[in-house]
Amino acid sequence: MRPNKIREHWAAGRPVVNGWLAIPSGFSAETMAHQGWDTLTVDIQHGVIDYQKAVEMFTAISTTDTVPVTRVPWLEPGILMKVLDAGAYGVICPMINYREDAENLVAWTHYPPNGTRSLGPTRGLLYGGSDYPLHANDTIVVFAMIETLQGLDNLEDILSVPELDAVYIGPSDLSLALGCRPAFDEVEPPVAEAIELIAAKAKEYGKFAGCHNGTPEYALKRIEMGFQFVTIASDARLMAAASKDALAQVRGGGLS
Repeated sequence: MRPNKIREHWAAGRPVVNGWLAIPSGFSAETMAHQGWDTLTVDIQHGVIDYQKAVEMFTAISTTDTVPVTRVPWLEPGILMKVLDAGAYGVICPMINYREDAENLVAWTHYPPNGTRSLGPTRGLLYGGSDYPLHANDTIVVFAMIETLQGLDNLEDILSVPELDAVYIGPSDLSLALGCRPAFDEVEPPVAEAIELIAAKAKEYGKFAGCHNGTPEYALKRIEMGFQFVTIASDARLMAAASKDALAQVRGGGLS
């Protein structure tokens, strides 16, 4: 089976730099993949990407060495199994609040005897190889999102679930949960403390920790804090920022 470079990076002590895909396009996914991201996450929780478009985007990413990851809409066995069958090598699941949530997440993403995932990897065989069913349990990476008060309160219970590989922080949702303004980078003190706590507890329990960031500068800060998976903005945000920059330069040169 094709190795998962997320696991290779982590085994070597290297952080994974993740891009985020919100634009429903195989071409834009392929363009992003050719820029050299370690991983690209197709976000089908928020935005306008449906399952069929996600499959097209996984296929486009597969033209490179970039690893295809997806954030599913919710903790639900059908969609978790379908994105893995489509070739995702990592799954980020939102709103994991209790140990039972994490146990279900692990069960639904692992074949027996480790879990209850149904066999039918369709495109997973094309991407991973003919021996995919034999090695998928040890290859796929599973993230539980910690973004609610319940998730924080039950953090250690969640982290103690065997075969859960990592946790992932959405700072904006975490900010809202803590009664603060939503933000990626310049978060308020209670959120900053929670982010540090999650990173420390993940390390204590032998798990990896990921975090969404608005800028490369903050991604570097998160790496210094001990995060091993950092996301920078999204394709849509990067495109908007570059467009704004280009326009500002031209207009600043005298064009009215």
